[in-house]
Amino acid sequence: MKCFLSLIILLVNTITYSQIYEPVKWTTKVEKVSDTEYKLISKASIQNGWHLYSQNVPEDGPIPTTFTYNNAEASFTLVGDTKEEEGHTVNDPVFEMEITFFEKTATFEQLIKVTRDVSPIKGFVEFMVCDDTRCLPPTEVDLVFNILDKSKQGNAVVDSSEIQPNNDSESSSKPKKSEEGLWTIFFIAFFSGFLALLTPCVFPLIPMTVSFFIKQSKNKSTGIKNAVIYGVSIIIIYVVLGTLVSLVFGPDALNAFSTNVWFNVAFFLLLLVFAASFLGAFELVLPYSWANKVDKQADRGGLIGIFFMALALAIVSFSCTGPIVGTLLVKAAGGSQVGPIVGMLGFSLAIALPFALFAAFPGWLNSLPKSGGWLNTVKVVLGFLELALAFKFLSNADLVLQLHWLEREVFIAIWIAIFGALAFYLFGKIQLPHDSPITHISVGRLSLGLVVLSFTIYMIPGLWGAPLNLISALPPPQHYSESPYGVGYTQLGFGNVTSENHDKVPEGAHLMPPHNILAFNDYHKGLAYAKKVGKPIMIDFTGHACVNCRKMEQNVWVKPKVLDILKNDVVLISLYLDDKRKLEDDEVVDSKLKPGKKLKYIGQKWSELQTINYKTNSQPFYVLMNHNEENLIEPVAYTPDVEEYYEWLIEGTSNFKNK
Repeated sequence: MKCFLSLIILLVNTITYSQIYEPVKWTTKVEKVSDTEYKLISKASIQNGWHLYSQNVPEDGPIPTTFTYNNAEASFTLVGDTKEEEGHTVNDPVFEMEITFFEKTATFEQLIKVTRDVSPIKGFVEFMVCDDTRCLPPTEVDLVFNILDKSKQGNAVVDSSEIQPNNDSESSSKPKKSEEGLWTIFFIAFFSGFLALLTPCVFPLIPMTVSFFIKQSKNKSTGIKNAVIYGVSIIIIYVVLGTLVSLVFGPDALNAFSTNVWFNVAFFLLLLVFAASFLGAFELVLPYSWANKVDKQADRGGLIGIFFMALALAIVSFSCTGPIVGTLLVKAAGGSQVGPIVGMLGFSLAIALPFALFAAFPGWLNSLPKSGGWLNTVKVVLGFLELALAFKFLSNADLVLQLHWLEREVFIAIWIAIFGALAFYLFGKIQLPHDSPITHISVGRLSLGLVVLSFTIYMIPGLWGAPLNLISALPPPQHYSESPYGVGYTQLGFGNVTSENHDKVPEGAHLMPPHNILAFNDYHKGLAYAKKVGKPIMIDFTGHACVNCRKMEQNVWVKPKVLDILKNDVVLISLYLDDKRKLEDDEVVDSKLKPGKKLKYIGQKWSELQTINYKTNSQPFYVLMNHNEENLIEPVAYTPDVEEYYEWLIEGTSNFKNK
């Protein structure tokens, strides 16, 4: 059995990491504009989850899409530049610039004026694509535009041909959203549903509703059955709500939530309204006519009556559950089209379970705490959380627009104020509308107050540049700050390479800032140095424009235990697959993957090395090997989990020492 499982794991790893990705297919066609003018149209069909960068990308950003048309015979002239559709423009926090990209399809048009009959017109396009976990190196694809004899042409499309890729690999569709992400949404939603149970709009209904079912039923089993149907009806109602959100907005709009300015501003305002309601400024209620109509339907009895009782619960409790459901849908929608459905399933399951369980075990009702002021305290706590979350959406909009109104220090200061006020509230120093008079503080409330106060104090060093790893994904990134390196930073104090360090750098290597990791950018020089010092080699297949490569370096490599291994236990060879520097004349060779093609750039050389040796072409991609160029452990790709990446490093380096 163990051998079988090991075989399955090995097979999965091989399939996962030995894959040539080819997410873009190109087609061309020609449209006649006049007797001498034509449009050369290139269309990219992009697999779901991948995006193709625009022709117009700022310097030091990703590789832009570039078209080249072969006009050696001077048979036509280009009229203007190649035009492209309007893509998605976002502010990329890694590159710190606005970047435009395309999803699903992208069409490019080049107007030409023909001076004499010519067919076909040849050219090529160079482009780069990325998805959420990897980038591919710059790729060149040949383009062919067939312009036939002009006497045979009409005013429509003359030719449409699919451009075959420049390698023999099979294309790969984007992996579906990971189960881990959906499970995270589910458990967050379930916890949110549990919190909704503890609000004054829902909690008192539990004993009332369960008692009603038991008393109105002929026997205990019927009462349990009706309560279960009631719970299932609650689940159906909320799941239908999540499904409607997905269908109305669609996956494209849902994915746009995280970067669209107006969506983020709208959600900021929406959460402010929700927070004000929870804090007691006003009550959010649906029209009473809705509840009255639903109550009448509930009187019908049977399955339909039970379903409408569940719908009445949803409507009556809206003032408490509405803000939670709204916030949950916003967060779940940012992930995928399935997210809102999974979120509503988790939320409604937490709401429905107590009704079924207490119906099955009515004696448990006696153990429920009595309704009272503590329910309003739960509601107020949720109000503070809604308020804090609102500023996360405002921060997203500020980042996209690069207004620098809500820089890291300001955001953290606002959160310190919000959670500090919450701590004072829990300690009874602040009173809000609908609060009951406080004669003493319960142990639970005191404990929660201490947790909130500790969290508030924890955030204070963030004002002076502390990384705040517990909430690192919530505030703006560290570079989006009044003091990107922290208050008191000096060039000599942090990350400065001294002359002494420079003297120790071997030929062909350099020190990677800011942590001075010794790295080679040439495979052969790095291998020779590793043999000299007796250390294993770590190959880092990366790219200057690889977003997830930077995420690994900024979030994983910087951890002390990982950094210690990279600096002391391995020889790092970083090979940039988008390196556009030309190879020396004596280094230019024929491509083994693309017969008839020459490897002209350094990046092409390393890209072919990765593709041939490891049967993959995505970045980041990490290999640990010995001096015989044999793998010490199965290579890994994007691994944001620090512990997982650290264990991979430990196992690989240990295998080197044991051989």
